[in-house]
Amino acid sequence: MQQLENKVAIITGASSGIGHAAARLFARHGARLVLVARRQKVLDALVAQLADGGAQAVACAGDVGDAACAQRAVALALQRFGGLDIAFNNAGTLGPMGPTPEVALEDWRAAIDTNLTSAFLAAKYQLPAMAARGGGSLIFTSTFVGHTLGMSGMAAYAAGKAGVIGLMKVLAAEYGAAGIRVNALLPGGTDTPMGRAVAATPEALAFVAGLHALKRLATPDEIARSALYLASDASSFTTGTALLADGGVSIVRV
Repeated sequence: MQQLENKVAIITGASSGIGHAAARLFARHGARLVLVARRQKVLDALVAQLADGGAQAVACAGDVGDAACAQRAVALALQRFGGLDIAFNNAGTLGPMGPTPEVALEDWRAAIDTNLTSAFLAAKYQLPAMAARGGGSLIFTSTFVGHTLGMSGMAAYAAGKAGVIGLMKVLAAEYGAAGIRVNALLPGGTDTPMGRAVAATPEALAFVAGLHALKRLATPDEIARSALYLASDASSFTTGTALLADGGVSIVRV
């Protein structure tokens, strides 16, 4: 069964990791896609791959922290596919790592722009398009870091992603009557390029995996399946939720 048949979705951070996996999964379930990331060539290759499988997708290269990029993605959804039903605002960055007093202000601001301001900009333009459609599902990728667990050296990342959860709850309250569900997806450690940046050695990878109750990292496909749940009618009465897909990292104390 195609859970997203005839739905139009925007996916940001689609060039790799969770966003790339979600693009493939959403396409298999019938969605028509606007794919957003910085790397045009990678997006073009993904669009071609999806087209070979019979899916419809269009690339929208740009920086999610730029209002023009957010506007352009929604405009493409309307122009190419006639509306917008789903947005998986997944793009993000780790930002500066290390003791908080050593974080440079410009690096802090860049991380907040990518992780939090981008969520505001996405919602600013996506919500009216969904409301015109009669409803939809707006999803943000957040994290357990700063929500259920503090981790040293990740202040900018934690602050931005925790802010996304606050934004999500307000938007869920504001737009529930318009039929728009707003949720955040909180992955645990995931085997992506960004995840590998945190665990850059075999020893670090084993340590991070051991923090989880399942004693392993997630695959991008596993997190994409949780995004599919939030995007689909299976979650028709789910809104304002910070959905943990974290392998039990939030319950384990080592």
